[in-house]
Amino acid sequence: MENKLFVAGISYATTEDTLRSCFEEVGGVDSVKIITDRDTNRSKGFGFVEMASKEDALAAIERYNDYELDGRRLVVNHARPQQPRNSRY
Repeated sequence: MENKLFVAGISYATTEDTLRSCFEEVGGVDSVKIITDRDTNRSKGFGFVEMASKEDALAAIERYNDYELDGRRLVVNHARPQQPRNSRY
């Protein structure tokens, strides 16, 4: 989990390729996922970037937290484990 980053403040114009290219400037990137609304397929403005190492993740937080990308300020920190959802049924 220490390599996975939560990225908020992502512009609707930012693509996963753009985000990957940005984060690759500080280290290896294993995966990038921008979360989208299932009905509209539009970005929800946040996503996850998994870096290749703990050191790369720390460098990415240092560089990109409060960094402006596509007109929006990013908030970057370590991702927390997903909490189980309560089922309504």
